[in-house]
Amino acid sequence: MIKLTRRHFAALALGATLAAAPAFAQEGTPHLLLTLEDGVVDIELLPKIAPKHVERVVTLTEAGEYDGVVFHRVIDGFMAQTGDVANGDSDDASYNLAMAGTGGSDLPDVEAEFNSESFQRGIVGAARSQNPNSFNSQFFITTADASFLDGQYTVFGKVVSGMEAVDALEKGPQEMNGAVANPDKIVSAVIEYR
Repeated sequence: MIKLTRRHFAALALGATLAAAPAFAQEGTPHLLLTLEDGVVDIELLPKIAPKHVERVVTLTEAGEYDGVVFHRVIDGFMAQTGDVANGDSDDASYNLAMAGTGGSDLPDVEAEFNSESFQRGIVGAARSQNPNSFNSQFFITTADASFLDGQYTVFGKVVSGMEAVDALEKGPQEMNGAVANPDKIVSAVIEYR
């Protein structure tokens, strides 16, 4: 008998989502609503400047992949990073903080969609490895001016409300590059069209 885990069910749902509907079938602008322990963060997604990145985030959100995922790296005065759907689920018995931030989804990586949006406070960017075309599921929210990232990381969203909940996230020490020992998590993530 095969034992199915939450991750297996999510992968099946993700496959069904990909096969069932074209991207952005809904009317309006997609918003990613992250319910955190200290409030709701409303992120307006920007499909006009980063359609592939927005499509990926919408797909993973609608499959429930971001629910329970931690903010594994939070650097005070810079940014908060989350979205490791493979290793960052705080509700998973196999969760290991040392592994958080090293994984992604089972989907292929997304090529960079660099644009002219500047990384100011509240901008949402695609996390990646040294390869600029390696975005998969992780993203970060800037908590201060980070314009030194302009043209190097894809901007695909901006926070329109709820930055106080991002500011309240548990921070990691500088000597650990912001790795958080007791991370806060995304309680739930949903897409809403407006």
